[in-house]
Amino acid sequence: MTYELYYWTGIQGRGEYVRLALEAAAAPYRDVAREEGDGVIAAVGKQVATPSFAPPFLKDGTLVVGQVAAILLYLGDKLDLAPKDERLRLWTHQIQLTIADFVLEAHDVHHPIGAGQYYEDQKPESLRRAKEFREERVPKFLGWFETILEKNPEGPAHLVGDRLTYADLSIFQAMSGLTYAFPKLMNRLGPNYGKVNAVCADVAELPNIAAYLASERRIAPNENDLFRHYPELDA
Repeated sequence: MTYELYYWTGIQGRGEYVRLALEAAAAPYRDVAREEGDGVIAAVGKQVATPSFAPPFLKDGTLVVGQVAAILLYLGDKLDLAPKDERLRLWTHQIQLTIADFVLEAHDVHHPIGAGQYYEDQKPESLRRAKEFREERVPKFLGWFETILEKNPEGPAHLVGDRLTYADLSIFQAMSGLTYAFPKLMNRLGPNYGKVNAVCADVAELPNIAAYLASERRIAPNENDLFRHYPELDA
């Protein structure tokens, strides 16, 4: 059966974390809004008894799952991208939730007052938020990811266990976003997190992922996305 992914057109956004899992597993899927337009998202949402608060959401037959972490928890078993052991399955889910927190903080750098206001209307607040994000939050999050790689009993090649999970794919996406939005920061800090960088490099070289990244299906980063490059916020 073909999965149906519903997410906004024109941005990688939160939908990209789901796309990467589907692409890595070579799972058949439709990126429905890219085929039919964004209007289909609201239309489908009205048809289901358990509508998602916001995209992305995934349809698998009659089942509809919203929220990135919940979608990946569901797909982890289906696509063999999560451990079978329950403890490690929950650990992978915990890592994914932490990545979601990290991504939200990156978004709030350029929208610290409210998502409904333009960046240009909250620049002073963004500059203050960016300083804290660069100096405190990025090192704290990346230090944690580096630590759990060091503590992985199976070695630092993966965040969980000894094989690829959706958490590896998601940290790759988060790091890609950071590198786009904060190139100066990442040029300075990046070398401090060698194990995280190694995982991301390995993900990029996976045959299915490499093919996806080189294809038109991979949307280019832009200033409508979660990670945005505003030079004045980078340092």
